[in-house]
Amino acid sequence: MDPRHLVSHAGWLTPNPPTDVEFVPASLKRAPMGVDALDTERLIVNMGPQHPSTHGVLRLLLELDGEEVVAAESVVGYLHRGIEKLAEHRRYNAVGTLMDRGDYTSGIFNELAFALAAEAIMAVEIPRRAQWLRVLLSELNRIASHLVWYGTFGLDTGAMGQFLYAVRDREQLLDILEDITGQRMMFNYVRPGGVVADITTTAEPKIRAFLATIDGYLDEHEALLGGNEIFQGRTRGVGVFERPMAAGFGLTGANLRASGLGFDVRKDRPYAAYEEMDFSVPLATEGDCYARYLVRMGELRQAVRIVRQCIDGLPEGEHTAKVPKVIRPPVGEAYAAVESPRGELGVHLISDGTENPYRMRYRPPALYALQAAEAILPGVLLADAVVILGSVDIVLGEIDR
Repeated sequence: MDPRHLVSHAGWLTPNPPTDVEFVPASLKRAPMGVDALDTERLIVNMGPQHPSTHGVLRLLLELDGEEVVAAESVVGYLHRGIEKLAEHRRYNAVGTLMDRGDYTSGIFNELAFALAAEAIMAVEIPRRAQWLRVLLSELNRIASHLVWYGTFGLDTGAMGQFLYAVRDREQLLDILEDITGQRMMFNYVRPGGVVADITTTAEPKIRAFLATIDGYLDEHEALLGGNEIFQGRTRGVGVFERPMAAGFGLTGANLRASGLGFDVRKDRPYAAYEEMDFSVPLATEGDCYARYLVRMGELRQAVRIVRQCIDGLPEGEHTAKVPKVIRPPVGEAYAAVESPRGELGVHLISDGTENPYRMRYRPPALYALQAAEAILPGVLLADAVVILGSVDIVLGEIDR
């Protein structure tokens, strides 16, 4: 075995490498030649938390042979949110507060998935203005969520500056979302029938001010991180999801589209007002960490494009349908899904005709991404494991329910 795999990714090695040890950059020279002939013991470590969304809520167990990951196992179950069971003891209009906590970086999508499932059972018609407001808030929330991913993914690869700029841009969005919903994170804005309140008069100028700057900022982000040779070296060819594997693990969102499969709930099973929006679905084919980066950066620009359409063409009308204060959907069941920043987020809801859901089941995209990441960790370096985990963009709140 070539000892340079201990300090470099296997993909960087040439088929017939020179035997001269000077081939390895001096700064990376940690493993002397012949180290593989030594008898070593494998080490079991609990990795992390190295990422903001794994702060004590994900136990990643790794078996290491030197710096190489031999086996990996993710152990979840430390949040104990119990959203599905708690929802069965809440009225329909009160479930939104639980759904927000499923994904604390993009709660609007969780609220919307539940509302769509309830409305499918109720067979209620939602006003067009409410549908557009749902799209507007969703895409603002998508940008904020992707900025969290972008900033922390850079940290995973050793970069720092772009994280500060990502926080700067996200703060603008949180101010807008707070203006409209009254909350910066736990919005509780989307309800069965529409949205809680119409857009405020102060929110529109804030959105337009954000739109005036974000294109330039995205150019800076792409130059700062995407154009960085070190970042590319840490992400190109690393953590590849081949297309069959991506489909087999049930990946959705950017993790799937980075492997060349173009499924997007907004296009393939349109909801709210997405059929009226003009946007494209970014794709890549390499399936590696860099491809996932490219797809999400493309999605940021498409989300900005949708926000512009919403704010310029917001139709007049009511922001909610006439639904009773205490909702009692007829007996029935429905599955509704939205395209969250992490992929297909679905809710399967069963009504027994009472004021509380009889059963609710949650389909969290991050759970599938975590399983797929765990499967490709054996054989990579420990430093690459950090990058791979960051690239799939997991939020543990929706994994542990």
